[in-house]
Amino acid sequence: MLLRGAPSFSASWFVDFDWPFADMIEFINVSKAFGSKVVLKGFNLKVNEGDTVSLVGFSGSGKSISLKKIVGLIAPDEGTIRVDGLDVQSLNRHELYELRRNVGFVFQFAALFDSMTIAENLAMGLLKAGGYTEDAIRERIEESLRLVELEGFGPRLPSELSGGQKKRAGLARAIAFRPKYLLYDEPTSGLDPVTTAVIDRLILRMRDELGVTSIVVTHDMRSAERISNRIAMLYDGRILEEGTPEELFRSTNPIVRGFVDGRPELVEQGNRELQGLSPDGSMP
Repeated sequence: MLLRGAPSFSASWFVDFDWPFADMIEFINVSKAFGSKVVLKGFNLKVNEGDTVSLVGFSGSGKSISLKKIVGLIAPDEGTIRVDGLDVQSLNRHELYELRRNVGFVFQFAALFDSMTIAENLAMGLLKAGGYTEDAIRERIEESLRLVELEGFGPRLPSELSGGQKKRAGLARAIAFRPKYLLYDEPTSGLDPVTTAVIDRLILRMRDELGVTSIVVTHDMRSAERISNRIAMLYDGRILEEGTPEELFRSTNPIVRGFVDGRPELVEQGNRELQGLSPDGSMP
């Protein structure tokens, strides 16, 4: 377990990072607030080549905002985000565009253009980038749809697809550029267990067949367990605990345990301990 600290429940609960590996995506002491709402404060995370890291946590904890920072859509108030050693905030427009070509973003609700066919949705980015022949674009679309098990769906409109099929089409669009990185924002949100298992299988397929490095924002701990080699829990603006799925599911931290098992009384207990309060909420 990578959680460090003495039995006293204090700021030592939060993970201190010292990774020996080459960094691929790195957050270093990142802080972000929107007005009086502090979302991230001293957020640290490293994602290494070939990793599939699930970023979990309660609603509103800043998980999706963290993904947007990787591609420069939201700037941090403090701290640094690096991709392949490059400081994202220091990149000019051309450099940022080149970075974004290496990052595929899978949106929570697919974000397909309703007036376009699935093939047109996939082709749009390739056409804008230029340098692809019509035949090359057609081949790339067909291959991307095959990878997400939507062969023959190119002529259809998004309205003709189920919720799970739309998510798969969104994934196909994200991989059309053959990115180095995939960022998933709640890829299984609103799906039934069977369709969730299909999406999980496809996430693993992207790792195995395309060799991508991925960050998956999710509330679904069972899905995170299936797809991840590491899980990091974001809490109170920082990584509270990080480790393999087995380590997170064996955690003795009451907040982590409460999140994993859906037990709010454990989360409340953990909050009291973090604040130095007695079990009844009074000062010791």
